[in-house]
Amino acid sequence: MSTISVKRKKIRSGEVGMSGNWIVHIVLLLGSAVMILPFLFMILTAFKTRPETIAVPPVIFPQQLFEQAFGADGKGFMHIFENFSFAMSKIPNFSIAYFNTFAMMAICITCAAVFSSMAAYGFAKMHFPLKNFFFSTVVIQLMLPPQVFIMYQYRMVIALGWKNTIMALAFPGLVSAFGVFFMRQFYMSLPNDLSEAARLDGCNHFQIFTLIMVPLTKTALMALSIFTALFAWSNLMWPLIVNTREESWTLSVVLANLDQMAPRGVGPHHYMSIALLAMAPMVVLYMFFQKQFIEGIALTGTKA
Repeated sequence: MSTISVKRKKIRSGEVGMSGNWIVHIVLLLGSAVMILPFLFMILTAFKTRPETIAVPPVIFPQQLFEQAFGADGKGFMHIFENFSFAMSKIPNFSIAYFNTFAMMAICITCAAVFSSMAAYGFAKMHFPLKNFFFSTVVIQLMLPPQVFIMYQYRMVIALGWKNTIMALAFPGLVSAFGVFFMRQFYMSLPNDLSEAARLDGCNHFQIFTLIMVPLTKTALMALSIFTALFAWSNLMWPLIVNTREESWTLSVVLANLDQMAPRGVGPHHYMSIALLAMAPMVVLYMFFQKQFIEGIALTGTKA
């Protein structure tokens, strides 16, 4: 057995670990700390009181709300979420913004999964005139910044009468160039023998796509859904332009306008609680589907 094979075997078994790559591990730990600290600061501040947020020297871990909740005259467990309930009661239309964001995300995910996968199958497994030209158009769209299309998309929304509606929010996500490219790479990795065998059995392209290809690409579809959800959830520019009424805003727009919307008495700790509520669904989504997300990214573009 060669020296390289022995070393790889030791790495897989765990015999070569921190001691062999300690510099790499230190760099990765430092990078992880830089990324995690802002989120940790937001979470801790969301459970602080106003005196704790402005204290000098700064208070790192919140105490007062927990003491008030579990002290001798405790107000109960739910009191530690006082900042969240107060902020939600003072910020107008926050629950409506939550609904608008979820509805927009659901529409974008559905359209991306259906239309992008169908177009990607056509580009990967079908033969038709100017196929390479049309796919090059999709790739070129990926290379252009989304701001280029805003004016034309806005005029189309106005013509359709969708301004200040949920469909206006989801309009740019009805067709995803990224989704087409992403799914095409996955379909290209599937052997042509599968579709050819199905065609010999009498299946048409729609049956091959729905009965064979889609079940084999569930992991990639899950990864695409997470990507689409993240893009839709964090989108700010388009909702600011197309929906001007407060009752049609999304969470990103509400967060961008907190200073103007929030009345007196709403402090930084309340802002952090609102930001935590806005971020929580994406964290939960990734925690539940991180396996499918990582597998989808790892398998895309590899040969089956």
